[in-house]
Parts: sequence; structure tokens; C-alpha cells
Amino acid sequence: MDGGGRLLRKAFPEHWAFLLGEIALYSLVVLVLTGVWLTFFFKPEMREVVYQGRYVPLRGIRMSQAFDSTLHISFDVRGGLLVRQMHHWAALVFVAAIGVHLLRIFFTGAFRRPREMNWVIGVTLFVIAVTEGFAGYSLPDDLLSGTGLRIAQGIMLSLPVVGTYMSMFVFGSQFPGEDIVARLYGMHILLLPGLLIALVTVHLILVFQLKHTQWRGPGRTNRNVVGKPLFPQFMALSMGLSFAVGGVTALLGGLAQINPVWVYGPYRPDQVSTGSQPDWYVGFLEGALRLVPPWETNVAGHTLMWNVLLPAIVLPGLLFLVLYAYPFVEQKLTGEWREERNLCDRPRERPVRTGLGVAGTIFYAVLLLAGGNDIMANSFRVSLNTLTWIFRIALVVAPIVGFLITRWLCHALLVAEQRRLTEGQETGRVRQTVEGGYASDHRPVTRFRPGAPRRAISPPESRTGTPSPEPPTPAPRRR
Repeated sequence: MDGGGRLLRKAFPEHWAFLLGEIALYSLVVLVLTGVWLTFFFKPEMREVVYQGRYVPLRGIRMSQAFDSTLHISFDVRGGLLVRQMHHWAALVFVAAIGVHLLRIFFTGAFRRPREMNWVIGVTLFVIAVTEGFAGYSLPDDLLSGTGLRIAQGIMLSLPVVGTYMSMFVFGSQFPGEDIVARLYGMHILLLPGLLIALVTVHLILVFQLKHTQWRGPGRTNRNVVGKPLFPQFMALSMGLSFAVGGVTALLGGLAQINPVWVYGPYRPDQVSTGSQPDWYVGFLEGALRLVPPWETNVAGHTLMWNVLLPAIVLPGLLFLVLYAYPFVEQKLTGEWREERNLCDRPRERPVRTGLGVAGTIFYAVLLLAGGNDIMANSFRVSLNTLTWIFRIALVVAPIVGFLITRWLCHALLVAEQRRLTEGQETGRVRQTVEGGYASDHRPVTRFRPGAPRRAISPPESRTGTPSPEPPTPAPRRR
């Protein structure tokens, strides 16, 4: 079979967990299509104009050209609000899909040799996606996004010695300046999307070049892949998923309001958006900024603002450093770096790794909740200081407790599985023994199901063929 035929017959696993990356891919397609449409109407200028559009409450208000064009898209362009909200929802789905996909890769051990580079690319995609989302979120120049930019400038200023120069370089002058929207616009529509598309292309090439990971099962080994061939079965499934992603995004854009900038109004440096919350993917940074005490130190005439430097620069730097290094560290400690690993682990089979993943997820969740501590305190009528201390304690204690409980559960599940393999599986029938007692019947556990449908299989040589015949299921026996 020629190369094209082998490519079309390449097998892909059928489990739903392997489609998370597809959701991220098709969300990116929606982002590109809606983003191109929005560029026809958005004006990335901070020149002040007087609003004369259809939204009556803001008529006669001075605002930037960027905010004016955003209102024009929302109220004057036919279908503009739908497309703008689709773009925003697709961005949230895109980042979420990458994050959940990375979690699936982590918990199943699919980052091991020979896929370390794909893991590095995935983490880099997540970083670029977060940066791209923040850049797009800041373009309308409304009061909410301007507050986010003010926080970003404060983070820059926390850098010793170079912070002031970096802020002047990014904003072009004293905050807010007149260049930041135009600079973010160039990054948002050209530089960052180009990097995303390039890395996604490399990621897909590596997926096709390497064997796809799969769950253990009948006929599945470390040297083949069992599943649906690329054409026509998997391609039809993938196209259906693409339409579903586009349809759900359109429904969200039409029915679920998001980022109503006309409610916030134009940005003014002397105003702050009360109760403002960033998009969820940067919410953990907001929570970290709120939890660190107001620590400051003066060194050689320079003020080190630890309450900003630690949560906004050191914490995310360490977080992504750990993510980048984890595959190499784990394989080195376990000695698995010498062999290829194409079969996925079940999370319970790796108690330590699963515990670390749960601990990291809890750590992130606590920071995300802490980012809204003022809203929670006001809604539940509790003390803001008390709630802040609860989150500070939970940030240290909760991940440790989560790790210990998860590791215990994994060990318990492994023991239960070993007992089931040793004693057999209960049949549901109970019999009376000659001594007058009662005992349940068991049958040996078999991983082969009679009459199970055949699946496509890709051996390493040709990536085509059929699975080996399944052995007959032994008859149930009584214990």
C-alpha cells in the first residue's frame, strides 16, 4: 500500500477522551473565522471621539476609537454582537479544551517517550492561548479591560530595576498612553495567532508521525493502534464534532451574554470597575495577588513589592517550569525513559502521579475562588478578612489532603481489583453449602467479550490489517 493509502488507513482510538484535542482544534477554527470578520469593523485606536451611536445611555460620552468601534460592532453592524460573543466564547472553550486535554495527557501518562516534545508543545500552546486571550480581552478599552491592564502594569512595575523601563516600553508613555491598544492588536491578530497555528501544525504532524496512545485491551499492544481508520470513519466523526463545536459556540453567542462592555463604559484611569473579575484562565493570578500579605522590602534604594512579585511573576514561572520539566523528571526517577510507552495508564495505577495532579488542580481551584473573595464576602455576608485567611490556609492544607486521599483511593482500588482478579467476578447467584451456610458464585474475570465488534488495527509495519482473533470465553465455574 502506498503512503497515501497508509495515511488514510491510520487508526485512531475511539474513546471520547481522545477527542478533547479535536475540540481545541475546532475552537481555534471558530476563533480564526470570527476574528477575521471582526477585523473588518474594529479600529485599534485610542484617539478620543464623542459617541453618537445607537446605545442611548452613552451618547455624548467621550471615549476611545477602540471602544466606539466595539459599540458599533455590537449595536450597528448586522450580526455583530453575535459574532463578537461567539469569538469570546470560542476563546474560553479553546483555553479550557487545551487545559482539559493536558490533564488527560498527564493522568494517563501519555507524555512519556516518545511524546515529550508534544507535551512541551501543548504547554506552550496553553501559555500562548492565555496571552492571546488577555490581549483580545484588553482591546475594547472598556473600564473592565482597562482595570486588567492597570494590574498588568503594576506587575511590570514590581520587577526590580527594569520594571519602570518595561512599563514605558510596553505602553509607550505613562499609563495608559496611546499605543497599547494598537500594539496589543498587532499581537492579537498576527504574532500570537501565527505562533498558535504553527505549533498546532507541528503538534498534528507529530501525532500522525508517532503511534497514537490507547487504552489497554484485547489485541492492543505497545506496537499497534486499534481503532477507527482515518478515512472514512474517523474523518466523519471528526467533521461531526467540528459542526457540534461551531453550533454550540453559535448558541452560546446568541443566547448567553458575555462581556457587555456598554455596561462598564469607557476606561478612565481615575476609575476602577467594582466587582471586576478576569476571564477564568487568569483568575488564579487574581487570587494569588489577593492572598499574599502586603510584604515590601527596600534594598539599595529599590522597593521590592513581594506581594506582587511572588504571586504574579514567581508563582506562574514556577508553575510552568514544573509542567515543562515533569515528563523528564518522572521518567528519570522511574527509569522509563529507555522504552517507548504507547499504552495509557489508568490513573489508579499511578497513585503518586494522580495524587500530584489532584493536588495541583486543588491548588489552582483555591486560587481561582480566592480571585472572587470580595464577591463571595458580599454575597454571603461574611468577613472579607476571615474569608481571605480561610483561603490562605486552604491553599496550603487542601492540596496536601487531596494528595493523601487520592493516593489512598488509588491503592484501595488497586487492592480491590487484585482481589477481583484472584477470586473472580460475582455472578449474582447465591447457593447453600452442605454445612448450611450461603456462598456466592464467582466466575473467572476475562477481558474478552464474546461477539464484540471488530476494530481497525494499525500494526507498526503497515498500519493496516485486522486484530488477532479473540480466544473463546471460558464457561463460568462455581467456587
